[in-house]
Amino acid sequence: MADNDAPVLDLIAQMTADSLAASTLDVQTLMLVRIAALVAVDASPVSYSLNIGAAADAGLDAESIRGVLTAIAPIVGTAKIAAATGNIVQALAVEIELAALAIAELEDEDDEE
Repeated sequence: MADNDAPVLDLIAQMTADSLAASTLDVQTLMLVRIAALVAVDASPVSYSLNIGAAADAGLDAESIRGVLTAIAPIVGTAKIAAATGNIVQALAVEIELAALAIAELEDEDDEE
């Protein structure tokens, strides 16, 4: 594990890498299945954040994620879809806030120079 300051995140990253390596699914399909599993287990916003970021890195877009939510709605029910949508919105809001803070820090550094 690369970073001893974040052993849990390192473990999750390693588990994800192992899952990708062991699966016979292509990366995009695997990420869609993971999003569906997050809905099924009532995952927290941070779980969505980690997986949606990886899904985007795999080339998936919001339409693909909406497609998964639509496909699984009859199985998991509307309450879980509504909860998942709320958690995804919370995850994206945090990501936007973090990006804004990073931009502000860069601007502050530029002003200091």
